[in-house]
Amino acid sequence: MLDRLRRNARVVGALVRASLMTGMQYRADFLIEGITSAFRPAAAVAPLLLVFNHRDAVVGWSMADATVVLGLFLLMQAVVEGVIEPNLGAVVEAVRTGSFDLVLLRPADSQLLVSLQRVDPGKVWQLLAGLGVVGWGLAARPLPGPTDVAVAALMLLCGVIAIYGLWLFAICLAFRWVRVDNLRHLLSSIADAGRWPVTVFGDLARGFLTVVVPVALFTTFPALALRGEWTAGLIATALAIAAAFGLGSRVAWLRSLAHYTSASS
Repeated sequence: MLDRLRRNARVVGALVRASLMTGMQYRADFLIEGITSAFRPAAAVAPLLLVFNHRDAVVGWSMADATVVLGLFLLMQAVVEGVIEPNLGAVVEAVRTGSFDLVLLRPADSQLLVSLQRVDPGKVWQLLAGLGVVGWGLAARPLPGPTDVAVAALMLLCGVIAIYGLWLFAICLAFRWVRVDNLRHLLSSIADAGRWPVTVFGDLARGFLTVVVPVALFTTFPALALRGEWTAGLIATALAIAAAFGLGSRVAWLRSLAHYTSASS
């Protein structure tokens, strides 16, 4: 088991290095992405300024707390657009053309290979922008304690696992129906609701954004932890949802591979 973990770690390191070297060949694109990313936080913060210009709080969320949620949403976008979507989106085209066969021939876990073949280095600017917005929000309120920060980091990890699992579930449908581009765009559109605290929505939408399209795990849950409003129940919920998406998407991937037939056959 330990040898397998070490081997997978070496594979991950090699994949990330190769994808970063490939992405950094286009240095002009990297710099242009940095320039355009500088305007994205300003555009994202504008609706918050409009809303909180007329009231001090919205369902218990101050301007500073809502800004933290928005910063976490920008982080989620950077992770999805920089790592998850480029890789899993490429699986659809590979299945369609039959080049996915080459992935199966390699002596490594296929899910690991397709998840880290491409990393968009330009999204690091958006990642930094998200961190900056989070820092701006935290600076305007009492700073969280070490335990709150640790719980928020755990929530963020659960959010990454859940969002990755969601996208993997969607991509697994490509093995049966091939064209799932509209579904990917639909998920991206729904995930856009994560820019607001999930508690501003009704019960039905709140449950949907927590359990079905779990953007709340990446945005609202860590923000609640930074506010010191985490509970054992909240942590258990985050862990359960992350486990369901992580393990469920792994099972879905293995079942999809079992029913995969090459496009060239």
